[in-house]
Amino acid sequence: MASTRAAIRYAKAILDLANSKGVAEAVNNDMKSIANAIETNLELSTFIENPTTTVEVKQSALLEVFSNVNGVTKGLFQLLFENKRFEILNAIAVEYSKVYDESNGVEVAKVTTAIPMDAALEAKVLAKIATLSDKKITIENIVDPAIIGGFILRIGDKQYNASVANRLQVLKRELSN
Repeated sequence: MASTRAAIRYAKAILDLANSKGVAEAVNNDMKSIANAIETNLELSTFIENPTTTVEVKQSALLEVFSNVNGVTKGLFQLLFENKRFEILNAIAVEYSKVYDESNGVEVAKVTTAIPMDAALEAKVLAKIATLSDKKITIENIVDPAIIGGFILRIGDKQYNASVANRLQVLKRELSN
């Protein structure tokens, strides 16, 4: 849990710096690609978390892998190098995107669907979102075949369950009463 708190502190500090230089959006794009790379590439995540790899090797590898990132993002690599904290890079990248969205009044809607969303379902979901929130919304699609069909929408602490699995549960409860 301490690493999460540290990641939030780093993320807020990086956002303040990025805002002061007018590059917050560019850094947010960097953070999204860093988080995506670490989450989808086991080799990269294992390398970053490996305690036997020196911080010098980690820093030079990250500067090579993410050579086209903003100077502020490279500054984060330097800070993590100095503090020997590369293992929280992914957490920082994820937290940065959250604080960036919050500071811009953007809320993330997590939409769970049985199959990847198509344009028709996205339109339905956006219509439902409009009834639940007046903020700017970005949609994060989570695919879970267990819900069978329909969708589950979560915005902040509100949830709307329009999944087939949920309807079957409700029907089962009604029939057993």
